[in-house]
Amino acid sequence: MSTLPHDSGCYLFKNQPGKIIYIGKAKDLKKRVSSYFGKNLDYKTQNLVAEIADFDFIITDTEVEALLLEAKLIKENQPKYNLELKGGVRYAYIKITNEDFPRLETVRIFGSHDKIFGPFAISETRRNLISLANELFKLRTSKERVVKVGDKYRIRCSVPPWLRSVGFDEYQADIKKAEMLLAGKMNFLIKDLQAEMKQYSDQQDFETAKIRRDQIRALVQLSEKQRIELRKAYDQDVINCLFTANKFVVQLFNITKGVVSGRKEFKFSLAKASAALPTALADFISQYYYRNEIPQEIVLPQKIDNQPAVEKYLSQLAGRKTKIIVPQKGDKLALLDLVKKNIYSSLKGGSGALIELQETLSLPALPSVIECFDISNLGSSDIVGSMVHFKDGQPDKNYYRRFKIKWVRGQSDFAAMGEIIFRRYYHLKVNNEPLPNLILVDGGKPQLTAARLALKRLGLQLPIAALAKRDEELFIGGQKNSIRLSKKSAGLKLVQKIRDEAHRFAISYHRLLRGKRLEK
Repeated sequence: MSTLPHDSGCYLFKNQPGKIIYIGKAKDLKKRVSSYFGKNLDYKTQNLVAEIADFDFIITDTEVEALLLEAKLIKENQPKYNLELKGGVRYAYIKITNEDFPRLETVRIFGSHDKIFGPFAISETRRNLISLANELFKLRTSKERVVKVGDKYRIRCSVPPWLRSVGFDEYQADIKKAEMLLAGKMNFLIKDLQAEMKQYSDQQDFETAKIRRDQIRALVQLSEKQRIELRKAYDQDVINCLFTANKFVVQLFNITKGVVSGRKEFKFSLAKASAALPTALADFISQYYYRNEIPQEIVLPQKIDNQPAVEKYLSQLAGRKTKIIVPQKGDKLALLDLVKKNIYSSLKGGSGALIELQETLSLPALPSVIECFDISNLGSSDIVGSMVHFKDGQPDKNYYRRFKIKWVRGQSDFAAMGEIIFRRYYHLKVNNEPLPNLILVDGGKPQLTAARLALKRLGLQLPIAALAKRDEELFIGGQKNSIRLSKKSAGLKLVQKIRDEAHRFAISYHRLLRGKRLEK
């Protein structure tokens, strides 16, 4: 550890056999690596550290260089504890096919001897260039066999009359011009065409000179149009994410000219995700955009680690400026909310609803275990209480409980609620049994107050909420105002389901006791 410098760079953790298990980047290598071997580590970092037998490091001049190197090393080594972006789409290239009459085509995988141009970070740029080259130089666009007619060859192209008769050498010259266009040598290409136009004009080959003139005009006009369109195409990626009980979930929406054009989702085990969301999100962005198209703007729910350095890294990869935006209001914030709703809906087994409740109610942990209480009575007789137990959004009837009210005289739903809450959690406390992540009570503020007083008497601080049936609003302990969830909210539907089950269970017990009493 003493050999580590205070420079920026990448560090490589290795296991006992010498295999790289984690690669990270740092502004200060010594401080960053030392932090892994301190106190109060989260359990994910503890699992990583337990496997480290050796480490190596590479110094870079800047943070941006460290980001670029980290992305490259992760792609090459695929370490166990780094985020693994399966199914990521690599940059696309333009390839000139290896044929007597070559064509232009889009490829993502190519050989070492292929003639390749790119990569192109913006798909529209790639499509426009292919279209521009095919139109200007009447290149072959079909795979069908080339037919020789006399000393010419007949090829199918993308401009009227769709079939072109061309000599072999003439076509090779056109391909060379297309190569100049694809390589970005626009000014040189225009100068070459202007020289050819003058040459053909001097030779009084006015027909060919006119073709060159039209090519020059079209080249200038179409390239200018392309630049304008690219300025108008304000492309964005909107990214939101969350931690579930055992996963780090990321969803990404592609927005093209204000319209959602695509959606991708990634799920990582927590063993491969950093403990802090800003770090996990920064790791995802640096790896995802190393091999995917980079928009002009990336919208995120919060700032990420080393955000200025990440912006420079993305801009360097894209070949133009890329901004990271964290909106506080407006349309971009609404887009982030839309992505978050999609994450909720994509999670199975009630996880989405549980995560929504955790965020809405500001719970310290995912409410995997929820216990809900209800009181049922007819007058002052046969007052009963019920408790239902839900695990991961599903009822677990092995833990349902029924209560006869023993301590309360007369009719008082509030006092009865306080009694059953006290009895339930006194039992769990003295027997050292697990406590729920969230307590729900059927009712409003009075029931919530009675339940909180019962917990206070026990010296317990547990998250608790009350669901008032009239307006289906949630009251939270310690908060003055209620919370109203959307009627379409998965979180609201779950608490309604739990509340209704507690009510059903209470009424069934009340009916059972009343029936027994009437039989006597």
